[in-house]
Order: sequence, then C-alpha cells, then structure tokens
Amino acid sequence: MECTRLGRTGLKVSRLCLGTMNFGPNTGEKEAFAIMDRALEAGINFFDTANMYGMRGTGHRGLTEEIIGRWFAQGGGRREKVVLATKVFADMMDENDGPNGAPGLSAYKIRRHLEGSLRRLGTDHIELYYMHEWDPHCTWTELWEVFGALAARGDIFYVGASNFSAWQLAIAQAEADRRGLLGIVCSEHKFNLMRRLPELELHPLCRRLGIGAATWSPLNMGLLSGALSRPMDKNQRSAKFAGALSEEQLAQQKAYTALCAGLGATEADVATAWLLQNPDVTAPIIGPRTVAQLKDALGAAELTLPRDFLVELDRLFPGPGGEAPEAYKA
Repeated sequence: MECTRLGRTGLKVSRLCLGTMNFGPNTGEKEAFAIMDRALEAGINFFDTANMYGMRGTGHRGLTEEIIGRWFAQGGGRREKVVLATKVFADMMDENDGPNGAPGLSAYKIRRHLEGSLRRLGTDHIELYYMHEWDPHCTWTELWEVFGALAARGDIFYVGASNFSAWQLAIAQAEADRRGLLGIVCSEHKFNLMRRLPELELHPLCRRLGIGAATWSPLNMGLLSGALSRPMDKNQRSAKFAGALSEEQLAQQKAYTALCAGLGATEADVATAWLLQNPDVTAPIIGPRTVAQLKDALGAAELTLPRDFLVELDRLFPGPGGEAPEAYKA
C-alpha cells in the first residue's frame, strides 16, 4: 500500500484509511477483527474511529473503540503498527458528565473524554485527535491550551478538525499560528464524485496551509457503488438514499454505470480510485462491513483512471466550477 505524509507533518500514513463506524452496529467483533487484520496485512496503517461510534442500532456509545481495544490487546504489534485517529465532541450519555456531557468542546470535556477513549482503546496515546465538530462557544485560547498540554504529556500527537468549513479551519489555524503551535494537521470531511463542494474553498485552504485531507463517504452512502443497477433490499442504506434521487440524478447514475462498464471496472473501484488520484486527498476513508468489501476496496488502489476517463467523470459529475475567489466571479 502506497503511503503519503499527513499534511505538513513528517508522519507517513497509508493512502487508504480504514473507517470503523460499522464495527458494532453492522459488523460483529469477529468480522471486525478479521477486517483489521486484513487491512494491516495489506499495508493500511491509518485507522479512523470516534468515541461515539457504536451507538447506531445498539445504544452503546464507545462500543467501536472497545472492539478496537480488544483487537489491540491480542498483541502481535497491532497497536504499534497503527496510526490511530479518534474524535471528541459528542454526548457520550455518561451521567457523570452532568451538563458537560452535551455536544460541544471544553478543556474539561476534552480531558475527560480522552481518558475514556484511552481506556476503551487500551492504549496510552492517540496519534490524531479530532474535534468532531466546531464549537462556537469554546474559545481557541481554551482549546489550544488543553491540546498543547495533552500533546506535551504524550497523550495525543496531533490535532485534527472534522466537519469544519474552510473559514472555521482558517480561524483554528490562525489561532494556532499566533501561539507558535503546529495546529491542525488534518481535515476530515465528506468528499466524493457526487459531493465536490470542498474543491471550492476547503481544499485550496488545506493545500495552502499544508493540512491533510481524510475524506469520508467515498461511495456517497452507497450510491456510487453500483447498488442502483442491482436489486436492493429496502432496508439497505443506499436504497433509502436512492428513493430521494431525482429523475436527472437517476439518469446520471445509469450513465455512470455504463461509463465504468466501458472501462471494465466496478463503480465502487472507480469512485475510490478517483479520490486516490486527487492530489488534494491524503487518504479516502473506506468503511467496509465485511472482509469481502475490504478486498473490493483494495482493488481501487491498483486502478489508474486514464485522463480521458477523468474528463468524462468531470462531465458527468461536475465540480463547483473552480476555486474561490475566481469561481465567484464566473
């Protein structure tokens, strides 16, 4: 598996990031263990999770981190080989948090919730600690002081920002620069063939400031997986999103299937390969529910999309029409 640097840091991470959101709600522990083992064997060293993962369908927040922690506990260098990312912001439904359990950020909550994550994961540090959302009520003086203290203690190595807009990310980095801190090293946000808005402002900002980009939903909730060309169970996630597509979007999906067939590649491989060939993307986050799905995703790393094919993809899924501010003048 090819590796790349995480933004302007010296840290090298795999070009694919293993997302673990399905572990617990949709993927049992045994299968989750097998997925992580196979990912590591394939050279994927970048794992992404969050303290809140596991609740969907189980009501058990923190379950996903616990599963990863039990996988680490098997030894064999599992923890040492992984660059681990987790997140803080959500309400963990812990009565001991009292009013501070509500979604948001504070030095108090960050310290408490990091302790919980470390305990569940069975580790003494997190390589990349994301703010899961922006909190307008918490000052950057408070945030950078607590993150700086945690980094100095070795509890975290780097800080990331998840689901921040470009202006929010710019403010966070400016406040870090004022204090002489490294600041944000990675932005995690939604980006795929059908959702290209980050090209307008977020990606140019990340490029200018040397911030990495870990992008989630490469298949856009399954719509870029070719699911629409196959019979779907009504309970499938992609089936729920497909029901909201317009006639124009359905025609777009049909054309995409035909375009991929002409290349002799699956729709899912093309969608992920398109991200891997994007110089602004550090690592697409894949979220396999099974080992078979992981194997399919690994195939995208071997696929190189020809230039004329990329032009056709741009025609079928047009981006925002350039970068700001020039795009605003068009």
